[in-house]
Amino acid sequence: MLHFVRDAPPLASLALLFINMDQKNSLNLMEKVTALCKRRGFIYPGSEIYNGLAGTWDYGPLGTELKRNIKNEWWRSMIALRSDVVGIDAAIMMNPKVWEASGHVEAFTDPLVECLVCHMRFRADKREEIKEHEKTHKDQIVEWTSPRKFNLLVKAYLGVVEGEQSEIFLRGEITQGAFVNFENVVSSTRVKIPFGIAQIGKAFRNEITPGNFTYRSREFEQMELEFFVRPQDSEGDKWFDYWKKERLDWYKSLGMDSSKLRFRKHEDDEKAHYAKYAEDIEFEAPFGWSEFEGIHHRGDWDLSRHKLGYVDDTSAKFTPWVIEASGGVDRSALFFLLNAYREDDKRVWLNLHPKLAPYKAAVFPLLANKPELVDKARSIYNNLKPHFMTAWDARGNIGKRYLSQDEAGTPWCVTVDFQTLEDNTVTVRDRDTAVQERTKISKLRSYFSEKLR
Repeated sequence: MLHFVRDAPPLASLALLFINMDQKNSLNLMEKVTALCKRRGFIYPGSEIYNGLAGTWDYGPLGTELKRNIKNEWWRSMIALRSDVVGIDAAIMMNPKVWEASGHVEAFTDPLVECLVCHMRFRADKREEIKEHEKTHKDQIVEWTSPRKFNLLVKAYLGVVEGEQSEIFLRGEITQGAFVNFENVVSSTRVKIPFGIAQIGKAFRNEITPGNFTYRSREFEQMELEFFVRPQDSEGDKWFDYWKKERLDWYKSLGMDSSKLRFRKHEDDEKAHYAKYAEDIEFEAPFGWSEFEGIHHRGDWDLSRHKLGYVDDTSAKFTPWVIEASGGVDRSALFFLLNAYREDDKRVWLNLHPKLAPYKAAVFPLLANKPELVDKARSIYNNLKPHFMTAWDARGNIGKRYLSQDEAGTPWCVTVDFQTLEDNTVTVRDRDTAVQERTKISKLRSYFSEKLR
């Protein structure tokens, strides 16, 4: 039970989200993945040499490739393979009137409560997190402030003269870029209702309790589709169900364990200010079922607020409804990593789908001190690299190289040995099974291309 008292003074600093310490196995998984991400160059704490900045993260060489692959696969699925969706890339900085019209200045808030024992703040709707936090104070009676609203938009200032600068907001969602360009897209392309506008880009939020690694961050990347349909219940329902299935199937096609995925419907008291109804795709993470893509029926909220409409081929005028599929790139990357983590008594590996793996193959000589092997391996590496992201590794012994590439999620390792010098075949080792097979060098490119289809 929450005990509310008068509002407490604002915090001087923000605390990290508390994780249920009783979930030992899940916590161990989270710790292992976090450590692997730092060790192998997937994700680093932001500004780490200056003690970091809460809620910010830097992506290393492998993490950058993983995110790029996720975005590329999304773009291919949502735009390249469709004739009813076009892509845009809208500005991060927008006229503040955009956010006033969209309702974000007024309604983009989180109600928070504050623990008066330790002054940590939690979203008022996260009852389980609040209960778990109360347990940490053991026999103490925990009192809380009444819920207070905090606007999540991040302010910025434009202008070179102090005192004469204009106040703007860094976008809290990338969605509005599609709406303010609605007329531009319609007039400059051949799209007709029903059609979609999609984009990928950065967004920023004043998260009060960033935490759970990259899950809740202040700077993050979104991949979103705004799909415009006729303002009819039958059309809205049809396309809402269609995009639910499309988006869930996409995650499954890239290796997500279907038993760890589910839909959760938003109740009336938790729907966003723009939503007629909404459902989230959730992943069973170590810290509980967590949303990483939302399917929203936004009705005509956005276009009507921006005073925009559509004229069809019969000259009929109407305000389209919008079905939105809004996914998080960073959250997807985190959940793909958690989903892919494997270990046994001999090794750790990431069972990433080959299309998402940062490197598709790694090439190395059996022995690094044999020039003839090194030269042959270099030749193969140079031939593969223009076609696939390929790693080179000649450090340590062959076993350690395999283990290193397993942790990076590299699906196949190509080893040049002495037999290679005799018959132009190499050993190709599979990451998941550790099975090795001999393959002709001349067939390597087609071998990998076939597996990546």
